[in-house]
Amino acid sequence: MTIALDHIVPIPLKDRFSQRTSDVWNNTLALEQGAFIKIKAPSGTGKTTLVHILYKLRNDFEGAVQIDNTSLSAINDDQLAALRQQHISIIFQDLRLFPNLTARENIELKRVLQTPFYEAGVIDSMAEALGVSHVMEQKAGLCSYGEQQRIAIIRALIQPFSWLIMDEPFSHLDLVNTQKAAALIEAECRKRNAGFIITDLDEDTNFTYTKQYSL
Repeated sequence: MTIALDHIVPIPLKDRFSQRTSDVWNNTLALEQGAFIKIKAPSGTGKTTLVHILYKLRNDFEGAVQIDNTSLSAINDDQLAALRQQHISIIFQDLRLFPNLTARENIELKRVLQTPFYEAGVIDSMAEALGVSHVMEQKAGLCSYGEQQRIAIIRALIQPFSWLIMDEPFSHLDLVNTQKAAALIEAECRKRNAGFIITDLDEDTNFTYTKQYSL
């Protein structure tokens, strides 16, 4: 599954971006499935905006996004739901967990949206790998932000995907937990021949990237 960006520019930020050079905004990119893509940029340059455009949460932009030569703007609600359930998974910067559900319930909701990609026991193996087994039955809203990030990572990995989109997914993790999370993400992507797009503020060595871009 190829994601192609053709001169996209967020309309609310158009004037700001007209005076700067970007690898992404107002440029042409073709991202091939299986690629590990890093997008680095300081705050305020549109990292989260880009993530929301790719996940079709925002339509206020010029240019075009195509998924396998189909315009994202042209797909209907049923096609969008299928795309999100089967091909594009996401880790939001604000996580978007249900605070009154347990960590396990948050993950299980995503696992059973359609025919499950993994059996329920994989939740426990991923939780053990990321060091959050002890909070699986705890309400997500009572977990620390670092624990919530790891829960959100598991939730994203428990579903099928061809692309994983991540918006600063390690911002509240220490080095050891970041390494554990990155290792699990890489293993899951390679298992499926999936690619990822990750946004962050700084350089890092968490992955061996196929390509790095600046906003």
